[in-house]
Amino acid sequence: MLYLIASIACSVAVSVLLKLFRRWGVEPAQAIVMNYAVALALALGLLRPSLEQLAAPATPWGVLIALGVLLPSVFLAMAASVRHAGIVRSDAAQRLSLFIPLLASFFLFGQDPTARTVGGIALAFAALFCLLRRPADTPAEGGPYAWAWPLAVWVGYGVIDILFKQMSKAGTAFGAGLVASFALAGVLLFAFLLLRRTRWQLPHLAAGVGLGLLNFGNIFFYIRAHQQFPQDPALVFSAMNIGVVSLGALVGALVFRETLSRLNLVGLALTIVAIVVMIPR
Repeated sequence: MLYLIASIACSVAVSVLLKLFRRWGVEPAQAIVMNYAVALALALGLLRPSLEQLAAPATPWGVLIALGVLLPSVFLAMAASVRHAGIVRSDAAQRLSLFIPLLASFFLFGQDPTARTVGGIALAFAALFCLLRRPADTPAEGGPYAWAWPLAVWVGYGVIDILFKQMSKAGTAFGAGLVASFALAGVLLFAFLLLRRTRWQLPHLAAGVGLGLLNFGNIFFYIRAHQQFPQDPALVFSAMNIGVVSLGALVGALVFRETLSRLNLVGLALTIVAIVVMIPR
């Protein structure tokens, strides 16, 4: 259970760190590119993947390149969402993204829907609607369209989940695919920042080291939690998602004084109910 708790803590700590970047004057893009360098080194050292698999003809390089583009893009969207919409809404939107692969399975891959999955998706959409509504007397820092950032987080992480599933279906081992995705994400974001003639500064990169440790810690401990409970993946799945939403709500509301309306609180409750409905059986 300690692995699961550690994974939940790392996930919420990533959002907290992104929230603090503005206060510390950290440029998220520089921190995120360093994050991928740290995560890549940790993945190579701790997961020890067999990289020879990437040379196989069946390696889905199109999927890996798409991940290389989307991973840093969605990370930047998450940073903007935490800044403008808050930790509570951003973490909930990220966890609700697990329903997008379900939609894809119906509309793209021809899977027959069940009453449980349709109900879970309906609850997820209701939760998202409630979460994105801000109290009228507390305008978003990013203006009237700040709701678009958690929506981008929801869509982005959902598409990333689909791509990782497609990578798995192609036979690419998770560790090797993760290393390739991290490497591509870091290289592409680094090239983008070079084109922008970014002035690299040590404090931004140092913040990225912490971000990389937490980001990889979330993944590593989640893998270890599944290994600890190999016969009960539903426990890990549900506890992880509900734990992140609940802890994120507590931290956002109590530590950062994020304002939540009654409708937002309903959205949080619906988020947890939707996750429970979709627990694998």
